[in-house]
Amino acid sequence: MSRQYETVIGLEVHVELATKTKIFCGCSTAFGGAPNAHTCPVCTGMPGSLPTLNKKAVEYAVAVGLAAGCEITKDCKFDRKNYFYPDNPQNYQISQLYLPICRNGGIEIETGDGKKKWIGIHEIHMEEDAGKLVHDEQEDCSIVDFNRSGVPLIEIVSRPDMRSAEEVTAYLDKLRLMIRYLGASDCKLQEGSMRADVNLSVRKEGTKELGVRTEMKNLNSFKAIARAIENEKNRQIGLLEAGKGVIQETRRWDDLKEYSYAMRSKEDARDYRYFPDPDLPPVHISDAWIAEIKERQPEFRPEKMLRYQSEYGLPLYDAEILTESRKLADFFEEAAQLCGRPKKVSNWIMGETMRLLKEKEMEPEEIRFSPENLVKLIELQEKGIIHGSVAKEVFEAIFENNADPEAYVEAHGLKSVNDEGTLRSVIAEIVKANPKSVEDYRNGKKKAMGFLVGQTMKTMNGKADPKLVNEILSEVLSE
Repeated sequence: MSRQYETVIGLEVHVELATKTKIFCGCSTAFGGAPNAHTCPVCTGMPGSLPTLNKKAVEYAVAVGLAAGCEITKDCKFDRKNYFYPDNPQNYQISQLYLPICRNGGIEIETGDGKKKWIGIHEIHMEEDAGKLVHDEQEDCSIVDFNRSGVPLIEIVSRPDMRSAEEVTAYLDKLRLMIRYLGASDCKLQEGSMRADVNLSVRKEGTKELGVRTEMKNLNSFKAIARAIENEKNRQIGLLEAGKGVIQETRRWDDLKEYSYAMRSKEDARDYRYFPDPDLPPVHISDAWIAEIKERQPEFRPEKMLRYQSEYGLPLYDAEILTESRKLADFFEEAAQLCGRPKKVSNWIMGETMRLLKEKEMEPEEIRFSPENLVKLIELQEKGIIHGSVAKEVFEAIFENNADPEAYVEAHGLKSVNDEGTLRSVIAEIVKANPKSVEDYRNGKKKAMGFLVGQTMKTMNGKADPKLVNEILSEVLSE
């Protein structure tokens, strides 16, 4: 490009709150279910139906606001945002324009080069989600599922402080982790419980005036967001370089084609004809309630990472992995307290646990086995009752069925063989069957020992004590 441009990015992040029922009615918020099964006259916009505010949704919104350093609006209210769309049953959305529940916060991010940056949050407001349109190409029609209609949302509106896809990803990652630690949402992008709209403009470097922005929708993964930002940045720069103007509009991103297209011109607030919702009274949030919510705030990841290094003596890498999920962190702490061997616990979580989670495409929150059974496994290993591959076999049974490791070892005859006579007999056969390896070892090729140990362990089905095997082999080969 002949000129240098700066990208200016702000995000509108929609997060579905983890309440069991919808924001203004008692219908279930469970993901899935038969189309239109989780509906009632309120969330399908039937005439005469009246909304009743879900207190838990307000509590979650305040908790997120406090964690993001926001001011809490103690007296807030709901407004009607009027627009027609087929998945919006009332022809208006209950939202907050004039008095959002949280204002003026922000979070600190860290980019790949280790630099820290503050990203401001303009506001967090509450609103209800819309339904979902399903496009049937065979029948050439669209059908609507109102199960999601009325699910409580918070919309977190950042300031235009981000300058790259990397900063956007770091911001979203920090935000998602914070909200998951609070238990306010599962923030699953693939299920739509966290969605981000990207407001992006470009300007010549060194200028303060903002360029014309576009809003990018339909972004359901961090990778898609990064690709959309790069594409839109280049599109806008291309227009300006060609002497054309950027149109303020909403665009939809197609991640398969890596292409965006215009949906509609970008509306202003006046286009929605906002007015206070006449069916919902103002909401008062007392100092006492705010203090109570604040008291229940968890220890967040940055503090945990520091404590794991100082209190448990763990390396930074371990602390980073263990705190990626509150479930993993809580599990680690409970197991470490039970057995007093934090590094052993960390190794099992970072190694076999993470391997099996990835293999089975599971989230840490889906772990079913108990810290007590992991600790029992560690104790069996420490006492020399089981070793190596056998310990991994037992762990898989624990992971799958929360099996008691002591009972499993006993039932499957997996205890280590520590009988010296038995081992000497087996090793004699191994040495006799592998004269080349014996000769290599005696000629200084120490790796040959590893092969002989492996053959012995294979013959013993992994149940031999490796230390004792090494001792006996060393003695036999030195004769």
